[in-house]
Amino acid sequence: MKRIYFILILFVSALIASSMAEAQAQENRRTPQVRRSGERNRQQNEDKSLPELTVRAQQMNELMTQDIGNSRWMRIIYRDLDLMDEKNAPLYYPTRPANGVANLCATIFQLVAESKLSAFEYVDGYEIFDEAHLVEFKEVLDRFEIMYETVTIDNRSRYVVNESDVPSEEVKSFYVKEAWFFDQNNSVYDVKLLAICPFIYLNRDFGEQRSPMFWIRYEDLRPYVMNTYIMTSNINNAKTFTIDDYFRLRMFDGEIFKTENLLNIPLNAYVPEDSIAIEQARIEQELVDFKESLWFKPDTTQLPTDRKAQRAAIRAQRKATKESASQQQSSQQSKPKAEKSAPARSVRRGR
Repeated sequence: MKRIYFILILFVSALIASSMAEAQAQENRRTPQVRRSGERNRQQNEDKSLPELTVRAQQMNELMTQDIGNSRWMRIIYRDLDLMDEKNAPLYYPTRPANGVANLCATIFQLVAESKLSAFEYVDGYEIFDEAHLVEFKEVLDRFEIMYETVTIDNRSRYVVNESDVPSEEVKSFYVKEAWFFDQNNSVYDVKLLAICPFIYLNRDFGEQRSPMFWIRYEDLRPYVMNTYIMTSNINNAKTFTIDDYFRLRMFDGEIFKTENLLNIPLNAYVPEDSIAIEQARIEQELVDFKESLWFKPDTTQLPTDRKAQRAAIRAQRKATKESASQQQSSQQSKPKAEKSAPARSVRRGR
């Protein structure tokens, strides 16, 4: 009888232990689902992190960097790129990363989040690229109310932003700072892209508000976008150009809103609103005129005159040649024909 009780106790204990193990297993299975917004997003961001720059990429970036320190002439131009314009649309679409393709804003945002790209504070009227004006990524997230999660990795706080919270759709324009320069040592007239500033559009109480986020140096961004291919045409869907090609070949269209000047003021500060387009066209023409003045070219106004005189001289020469030929022919025709002499009779008499 005691043996039967002992067997029953062992059986009940086994049932209790198995039920507790199953409950613990279910709890463990439910845990990732409860915390999936944290663990899964962290894993996704770790998997999608951009690779580190190789030595070859760094060397290529140094070779492509244009040295403008020795330029004898330079003009700093600020342009406003509207991404809603068809020519600038390749920098905006796709608004959400898809099939491994992301737009320029998403690429910059990810690089800044991973501390691979330095962001500098937007100071009205000036761009100061030093350590004192570096922008913390957390400040950007808090200022523009972007949702994020704080994760500690190697005793360092890292701010993880879900892919759906990246403001790649709200960034609809860019400020571009470029330098037009002439290098006398190499006889080169070219343009160099210096910095980019994304502008975010947020819905506020008084409507849509446009705000600058930060400045980044293009030389720091270029190694990461040299291999980022984009579609530049609605007709040709082949992705044959990179973002770097897009900027170097100047395939974008941006309006000039400021040139570097002694007072450091934009165009709208000294030009009436209805004359801004005229002033923009004048500045664009100045850049073209300076390029044309560098190289010797024949006077285009004198060329038609010279060609006309040359053609007149050719016609006169041909006319003189024809007249001399006709005179020679007429002189030959006017000469009297020589009369045939009578045959001389022999003085010999026939015998």
